[in-house]
Amino acid sequence: MAGRWTRGRTTVLAHVQTWRPYTTSYPALLGLAGAAWAADADVRRPAVAAGAAALGWLSGHYLGDWFDRGLDAIAKPQRPIPSGRLSADAALVGGVLCATASAVLVVAANWAVLPLFLIAMAGIVGYSRVFKKRGLSGNVSRGALTALAVVIGAMIARPAPPWSLLPVAAGLLLHDTASNLVGTVRDVDGDREGGYRSVPVRHGVRRAVRLAFALYAGGLALVASAAGWAPRDAAGQVALLVVAAGCGAAAFVPLLRSGPVIDARSALRAHEVLVAERLVLAAAVLAGARGVVTATVVLLPVLLFSLVTQKLMRAGHEFPPAPAPLFGKDPSA
Repeated sequence: MAGRWTRGRTTVLAHVQTWRPYTTSYPALLGLAGAAWAADADVRRPAVAAGAAALGWLSGHYLGDWFDRGLDAIAKPQRPIPSGRLSADAALVGGVLCATASAVLVVAANWAVLPLFLIAMAGIVGYSRVFKKRGLSGNVSRGALTALAVVIGAMIARPAPPWSLLPVAAGLLLHDTASNLVGTVRDVDGDREGGYRSVPVRHGVRRAVRLAFALYAGGLALVASAAGWAPRDAAGQVALLVVAAGCGAAAFVPLLRSGPVIDARSALRAHEVLVAERLVLAAAVLAGARGVVTATVVLLPVLLFSLVTQKLMRAGHEFPPAPAPLFGKDPSA
């Protein structure tokens, strides 16, 4: 009985680690922000917009880990699938179930969303199966999924997204392309060993960081440009964008000051800041639609949740544990 309980607990923990809880609030907030921006009155079905986006995101994590299990076995053997704590079949089933649940939610709200949803799912598969190993196209395809999340959220609130949301979607595409590119700086050694031709593998980490910063700045500028068409609170949107920009500076300045080699843990710290920063960015869009007070009330608990779960789980998911010290032996023997 004790062995069965231990195995069950291990499996549950493996699923939770696959979810990356510190990231799940972001797509939910994007879906909610898109719905809020598109709705003329009160937001309709906000839980659907948030839940559908979060489930699609979880599907991407499951399927991404299923496609990346070979690379993870080389670079990150502690992760659930290569460590044997989660079977590849279970990850595949989890991805399909989450995608199906997300599809049911969005189609029930607006059947016209189905083509975009199918494009998003194709993007998830294409990113992991094809583009991730080919450099910038992988980063862009990852950013496009974020843009689709906010547009799908808008279409859950009304039949078609407003034109004023397009700069927001384009800005989010550039922003998450940049964030994903910073992630490849962290993974450069494993990607090189696994044969993945990421931007830092092909062109060096310094050029990758500079490109990521340029994309990041362009993304913020596009989201800021949309404040002129904000449904309610342009000033609130700009205020939170300033906070996001400050967080972005905290992430990028150390990387820009680094030399041609960046320690993986330093790159991880920068990406951890961007994981928190993008919550502020999504809240800025929500502020433009529903006011800065509402956006702040939503932001604070999800930001706290992301920070705490990152602190508890992130490093162990990205780096293998350090080898145990050898007691009573000569390490030089």
